[in-house]
Amino acid sequence: MKNKLEKLRDDFLESLQKINDLPALRELELKYLSRKGELNGLLGELKDLSLEMRREAGELANVIKQELQERFNEVKTEIEKKEESAAYLDPTVPGEKITTGSLHPLTLLRRELEEFFATLGFMVMDGPELESEFYNFEALNVPPHHPARDMQDTFYVDLKNKQGEYDLTMRTQTSNTQVRAMRKYGVPLKVIMPGRVFRSEATDARHEHTFYQLEGVMVGKNINFAQMKSVLEAVGKKLYGPETKFRMRPKFYPFVEPGSNGEYTCFLCQGKGCHVCKYSGWLEILGCGLIHPDVLRAGGVDPEQYSGFAFGFGLNRLAMLKYGINDIRLFNAGDLRFLQQF
Repeated sequence: MKNKLEKLRDDFLESLQKINDLPALRELELKYLSRKGELNGLLGELKDLSLEMRREAGELANVIKQELQERFNEVKTEIEKKEESAAYLDPTVPGEKITTGSLHPLTLLRRELEEFFATLGFMVMDGPELESEFYNFEALNVPPHHPARDMQDTFYVDLKNKQGEYDLTMRTQTSNTQVRAMRKYGVPLKVIMPGRVFRSEATDARHEHTFYQLEGVMVGKNINFAQMKSVLEAVGKKLYGPETKFRMRPKFYPFVEPGSNGEYTCFLCQGKGCHVCKYSGWLEILGCGLIHPDVLRAGGVDPEQYSGFAFGFGLNRLAMLKYGINDIRLFNAGDLRFLQQF
């Protein structure tokens, strides 16, 4: 009797696993659990057993009956829920559109420039945003008394460096990676260094405390102004079209000598003059120049043997011009109405 009960249980559970609708479940119930089902048929045979065997088989039969009924109820509940949810499904109703994200306009521009400079043989390098005064200022020929190191322009951090000194700051420019690149890779060197920078200043439509730059450096033998100009002209044509012209005007930067402003013909008016270029026909886009000998020395490069040039873009400014954005604060606002346009 024990073997018969256990076999009935196994057959029932095996059949139950294959059931996926209520009619089939009802047939299984009639076969095994109904008044005339196989389980009751076995229970009717208990009367022919001895008293001791009847007691043992009866206890097993009750356990098996309860197990089968509980498992049957579980499967029935699952099927009913499944069929109930399916009953409300209307395949003609349009589904909900799953929205996807989009790249930030600064990311789009950064990737475009990275791909372009890669075609010119430049590698891409990143640098630390929390920087020492040495790499952010001193190595770039900015002495301690320079106004750029004043609290009005710089976020200083209340942490000590490895030497136990308070000289850490949020980098004010991506130029901090220049010396690191020269020390790490030596010369010849062609590298761009895009990244986020920080300055302590009031924000308005054209100024922000957190923004992005892209620094470029080329160091080798006999590097000169003409090579720098040819690279920057190629950048302008890439950004604003093949007819774009480039001009330089002298300007002082501590880390280059001589230094220059880089200007491109206005992409909106093609140099004729408009409100974007303040009716000059030119847009001031970048700073550039030949790397100062002191900066080369800080990078472990002999300025008597090698020379180089450096340039820097404000990526926010480039994006504002490229996409017609009139407020720099929109880049960091996290407003989906703005970001979903790109």
